[in-house]
Amino acid sequence: MDGISYVDQGEGPVALFVHGVGTGSHLWRHVIGELRDERRCVAIDLPLHGGSDPRDDLSIPALAEAVEELCEHLGLTEIDLVGNDTGGAVCQIFAVRHRERLRTLTLTNCDVHTNTPPEAFRPTVELAARGELAQLTAVLLDRPELLAGTAFGDGYERIDDPKAVVEAYLRPILGKPGGGRAFERMLAAIDAKDLIAIEPQLTVLTVPTLLVWGTGDTFFDLSWARWLRDTIPGVREIVEIEGGRLFFPEERAGELVPHLRRFWAQG
Repeated sequence: MDGISYVDQGEGPVALFVHGVGTGSHLWRHVIGELRDERRCVAIDLPLHGGSDPRDDLSIPALAEAVEELCEHLGLTEIDLVGNDTGGAVCQIFAVRHRERLRTLTLTNCDVHTNTPPEAFRPTVELAARGELAQLTAVLLDRPELLAGTAFGDGYERIDDPKAVVEAYLRPILGKPGGGRAFERMLAAIDAKDLIAIEPQLTVLTVPTLLVWGTGDTFFDLSWARWLRDTIPGVREIVEIEGGRLFFPEERAGELVPHLRRFWAQG
């Protein structure tokens, strides 16, 4: 398992957390803080993010295989898998490819089917495809106060400490040799065809599945949670987090954790 970093805290049944593009395992720190006394909490840094190295292939299917590499390395089975943002798309592909590793699946606001990338994020992806995003993003390293006005900032209800957010997520990406270009390649590789291709497998995915969706998200409307409910036979319910935005698992972890506990207890 080359160049993949991860958080591994606690003992007990395994919960594996997958973040999306532009964040990292740090996104899950509050969730893990509440659960590590009762679960073994593993949170991956997807390639390029956090302490993980970049790779040539940064497509969503390739990221799913990086998750599989970690599972193989750690010998993880009977996993309660949890994903957010692009990480939710990664989890969908992982689930249909590696069903045997899963006990349950939880998806929070994330890319779904044709909403990949979401329309509100498409201008950012287009900047990446033109090779113009890395330079613009690098400005945030010295001027974090500008974060709230970016697509990244739109993922939060409020940002009390933009410098801390930039240091946790963006500097680890842009600080790597070639990190800016790799970030552009990753965003440009987000393609709906990868999730459209797995729709037939999702229609027969019986793994118990929970959907927890922030209703204030600019990128992933509640209608996409309903699409998942109507497509995946294993879906048990949709839980709505009123006003929650994309990164509510970080901002409002205390509201997510009780639903995870309840769902996992049902098995």
